[in-house]
Amino acid sequence: MTSILTADGIPLKDSLRKAERGRRAKAFLLVAPLLLFVLISFVFPIFEMLFRSVDNPVVANNLPLTIEKLEKWDGTNLPDQETFSLVAKELLIARENSKVGKIAARLNFESGGMRSMINKTVRKVRKYKGNDYKKALIQFDKRWGKVVTWKVIKRIGQRYTGVQYLAALDLKVNADNTIGLQSEDRRIYVKIFLRTIWVSVLVTIFCLILAYPVSFLLATLPLRISNLLLIMVLLPFWTSLLVRTTSWIVLLQRNGVVNDILVALNIISEDGRIQMIYNQTGTLVAMTQILLPFMILPLYSVMKTISPSYMRAARSLGASPLTAFVRVYMPQTTPGIGAGCLLVFILSIGYYITPALVGGRSGQLISNFIAYHMKSSLNWGLAAALGTILLVAVLVLYWLYNKIIGIDKMKLG
Repeated sequence: MTSILTADGIPLKDSLRKAERGRRAKAFLLVAPLLLFVLISFVFPIFEMLFRSVDNPVVANNLPLTIEKLEKWDGTNLPDQETFSLVAKELLIARENSKVGKIAARLNFESGGMRSMINKTVRKVRKYKGNDYKKALIQFDKRWGKVVTWKVIKRIGQRYTGVQYLAALDLKVNADNTIGLQSEDRRIYVKIFLRTIWVSVLVTIFCLILAYPVSFLLATLPLRISNLLLIMVLLPFWTSLLVRTTSWIVLLQRNGVVNDILVALNIISEDGRIQMIYNQTGTLVAMTQILLPFMILPLYSVMKTISPSYMRAARSLGASPLTAFVRVYMPQTTPGIGAGCLLVFILSIGYYITPALVGGRSGQLISNFIAYHMKSSLNWGLAAALGTILLVAVLVLYWLYNKIIGIDKMKLG
């Protein structure tokens, strides 16, 4: 069976394959800049965060000989004289390289009080002229004579470790290598995670309650009026987020506009002004207003496609306006509700600026603690672990949303 040839004598099948490869190559070249941008601005930072969450270089890089020696230590009795000598000499070298502060801070994150122990030891070792470092270090600070101190150094000396994830979940490794709870004053992150989820859920619910009637009006009113309302919905996007957030400080403070109006209407007394800022209330109010357009737009886009004839048909068959709305109209808006709730929840769970400005102590979310460890405490490993847990939570939520939407589509099919 002979194959069809082109004018150049090439089999038609091969010519079509060559043309298809050419089209794919051109398509790839067109999207290559976008792929490169996504890799640099999105994929690479995520992998960097994942790496930072397990990377633990401070002690391993600055006390390498001590950590190597501790790897052979059985952990029952105190290390030998050589180990004490190595840690003393390497701490002096670290001081010359301005690394002692980082070592002390990293160990202090794992076990409180080790910062003072390291700093005091370095000051006294500088003046020590003898050779019995084991006896000298224990005299400088009694904690050098405890096995648990050396276990902490050995554990934190591992180049890659998961202790940051334990710390992010208010857990720690005990002296007997079992996992237990942090001390009472250090158990903060699980509480903050739960608060973040709770605030995000409330903001999503408030946005849905406020956005649904507005979206319904936008979809059903005459075009001239609905366009004006849509401009008002989009107006906040043209205003700086910082300006909108600071405006709520003016409105909600004890001597602000809202309290003044309530006093003027005799709803509250002058002495009974309500504290609505620098707490969780301020966070909820400001975030709801800022994220409301992200709920309105998905709802509006779905409602606009729903034909009014469905409601008229339900009314003609004897349904009351409320029954027709609840049983005919609302089920058709489910995709908009799901998309809007998912979008608002994901945005609110990672919000930073608004809680930082109006949240006070009780309105801070997990993103504020991530920023604190990135900028102030410089514990980037813990910040990365908190961020990774937050990322996993969002991915799980998105996976559940896809599963639910997939089940609904199968039922409709």
